[in-house]
Amino acid sequence: MTGYKFGDIILVPFPFTDQSAVKRRPAVVISSTAYHRTRPDILIMAVTSQQPTTLSVGEMQVQDWRGAGLLKPSVLKPVLTTIDPTLILKKLGQLTPADQTLLRQALAQIIG
Repeated sequence: MTGYKFGDIILVPFPFTDQSAVKRRPAVVISSTAYHRTRPDILIMAVTSQQPTTLSVGEMQVQDWRGAGLLKPSVLKPVLTTIDPTLILKKLGQLTPADQTLLRQALAQIIG
């Protein structure tokens, strides 16, 4: 079982969609405690400070970005990946309960 939980903001080497490289960036843990009990890996979602004009399906504006440990206003992007916990560089913070609710809604848009 990992020490990370749903809504944690972490710093990781996040892979590009085409797997050609990685970029050190914040991400949010989207896997559950139940998942972590039986799996060694962690499901994460990308975080970006790039502000789109309008949010796309599955994107979410972090309302309390400072409280989450982020340096700038940030958006969660529907780019998901699985990582080994040893790749996590550090924990930055955690989404507020309100932002966690918004994250669950964004995930429902992505996964259905």
